[in-house]
Amino acid sequence: MKETEIYALALKTWGKEPQMLQVIEEMSELTKEILKNINRNRNNIPELIEETADVEIMLAQLKQCYGIENEVAAYKSQKLEKIRLRLDEFNKKAI
Repeated sequence: MKETEIYALALKTWGKEPQMLQVIEEMSELTKEILKNINRNRNNIPELIEETADVEIMLAQLKQCYGIENEVAAYKSQKLEKIRLRLDEFNKKAI
């Protein structure tokens, strides 16, 4: 079964609202692990890996749920180009 088919089945089985709430929960869990790593200097790489994977899965479901995959990809490309330009400018000043 393809990823997109799994996401569609999850949305059909559990519903849009519960799955979107799950997106929020997974992002919160990743936030918690990042904060533990920074604030407590904790070596929690396995937890960071697990929660990052969970968030990526749920974000893919969110994009499919709202049918915004292409728009997100386009906006992401634009954002990355802005970041690249800012980095270029920053690195020119640092020299």
